[in-house]
Amino acid sequence: MKRILFVVLLCMIGVFVAVAKEKNSTVNSKDSLPRFVSLRDETVNARSGPGTKYPIEWVYKQKSAPVEVIAEYESWRRIRDWQGSESWVKSQLLTRKRFVKVITPGENNLYAKDNYKSKIIARIEDGVVGEIKKCPADNSFCLVAFGSYEGWISRQNIYGVYDKEIID
Repeated sequence: MKRILFVVLLCMIGVFVAVAKEKNSTVNSKDSLPRFVSLRDETVNARSGPGTKYPIEWVYKQKSAPVEVIAEYESWRRIRDWQGSESWVKSQLLTRKRFVKVITPGENNLYAKDNYKSKIIARIEDGVVGEIKKCPADNSFCLVAFGSYEGWISRQNIYGVYDKEIID
């Protein structure tokens, strides 16, 4: 009977140590969750878990593509991409510089001003990534640079910015 109690006690101690270790090993950045960031490199391996021992699920091949950080574990970030897929990447493969990706299929209008009646200055294909310049408060448009073209595009056509988010 004493042996059984001793084994149970050891198991309970092991569980408490594991829980304490997990809490202490989680390092949160000062940034809030969730948040948008962008891929830093041309090729980014995304894994099924937070570590190199986990298999690669995806290989992203588009530098600056936006992803949403939804969780953190040590130097790893759980991300959600524009298609809703979730995976883990090293934090060093992400940048805080903000970009958006056009997600509406076909050609999307880029306007000279922040309204649909404004002059169309370019048509942007879906999948193209652009740098966010500004997303004003109470406005359904964001100012985005796509290469040498800079103009206003509807928030509903892009991934990488929240509906009510303000970017100055």
